[in-house]
Amino acid sequence: MTMENHTELDTLCPVARAETIVGDRWTVLVLRELFIGSHRFDEIQAQTGATPQMVTARLKKLEADGLIERRPYSQRPLRYDYHLTEKGRAFNPVILALRAWGETWCKAPGESLAVHLTHRVCGKPAGLGPSCEACGQPLQREDLIAEQSPAYQGERKARWEAFKSRR
Repeated sequence: MTMENHTELDTLCPVARAETIVGDRWTVLVLRELFIGSHRFDEIQAQTGATPQMVTARLKKLEADGLIERRPYSQRPLRYDYHLTEKGRAFNPVILALRAWGETWCKAPGESLAVHLTHRVCGKPAGLGPSCEACGQPLQREDLIAEQSPAYQGERKARWEAFKSRR
C-alpha cells in the first residue's frame, strides 16, 4: 500500500503508516544493502540471505512505494540495478538509528564496531549518529566514508562466496 492510498489506512499514526512500507526484516536489509552501495539483484540477495522471491517482492514494493528506482544496465538480456530515490535516501536516519541501537545493545562484550564511519566534512570518526560526535553536524549519507571491520568484511565475503557456490 503506497502513501498515495493513505485513505485506505485505518490510522493517522505515522509509525503505523511507515511500518506498512518498511516494517519487515527483508525490506530493511534490502535498504541496508542499497545504502552500502549494492545495486545488483545478486548482491542484494547474497548479503540479505533472502530467497529470490523475497528480494523480488521487496524490490517491487519499494519501487511502488517510491523508495527505489530500477535502471537498466544490460539490454541483452534486459537487467536492472536498483538505486535509492530521494524518498529512499531520506530513510538514512532510520538506518543510522538501527545501526546505533544494534551496535549498542546487540553485541557480545568486547566486540568491535562492524562499520566505522568517518565524517567527510570534518575528517573525524562520526560515531553512531545521528550527529557527528566530533563536529555535531547531522550525518548525511553522502558525507560518510564507511570502513567495514575486517571481521565484517570477512563475513560479507564468505556470504558472497557461499552464494556463488550454490549457483
